[in-house]
Amino acid sequence: MKNPSELTIELAGSSTTALVYPAGHHPIGATLILGHGAGAGQRSAFMVEFAQALSALGLDLVTFNFLYTEQRRRIPDRAPALEACYRAVVHAVRCRVASAAHHLFIGGKSMGGRIATHIAAADADLPIDGLVLLGYPLHPPGRPDQRRDKHLPSIHRPMLVVQGSRDAFGLPVELQAIFATMTPPPTLDVIPDGDHSFKLPRRNPLAQAEIVTHVQHAIADWIASTIRT
Repeated sequence: MKNPSELTIELAGSSTTALVYPAGHHPIGATLILGHGAGAGQRSAFMVEFAQALSALGLDLVTFNFLYTEQRRRIPDRAPALEACYRAVVHAVRCRVASAAHHLFIGGKSMGGRIATHIAAADADLPIDGLVLLGYPLHPPGRPDQRRDKHLPSIHRPMLVVQGSRDAFGLPVELQAIFATMTPPPTLDVIPDGDHSFKLPRRNPLAQAEIVTHVQHAIADWIASTIRT
């Protein structure tokens, strides 16, 4: 497996780093950008594992650090700064990763995926083919009234959402009611007994590995199917 190459992403008065994991032996011909969650950067075990596996399955896979993570700050920036960073990454990747000029998908883990939905909903001309969300944070745990969904019907792109059935940030049934109002309707892949990071309630390494492999193959298959339609 090839080591990822680094891209420097220029922002207003600063910069951050992206990692490009090149597609394996049977490239799909698409790039997927994944933003990290609020508490861990692009070199976290979750992000690296998914990046390596998805690149092996044929995707050019790009991760990046939001600016607060790159600067080793613990508290995430406000949404406008996070969105500006993600838009800068999209622009740089479109210019510098060959397959991204043809088929580009964006998304991420938890907060990273939510920010991807923000920039997609705000810009109908953003050159993306779809979104991949790994654990959408619909609301803070225990606060189902504080929903982050008003912008979702404005996306108007294909979406794959992978959600654990025990996700404290939003249960699949909550998402289903929202997705029924969206065009095109998102694809929802529910992970039985999975939490916000798809972890099972009982320690079973084999079952856990099967869940992770299922999610990774579901992403690659969905992207390949989306660009064929």
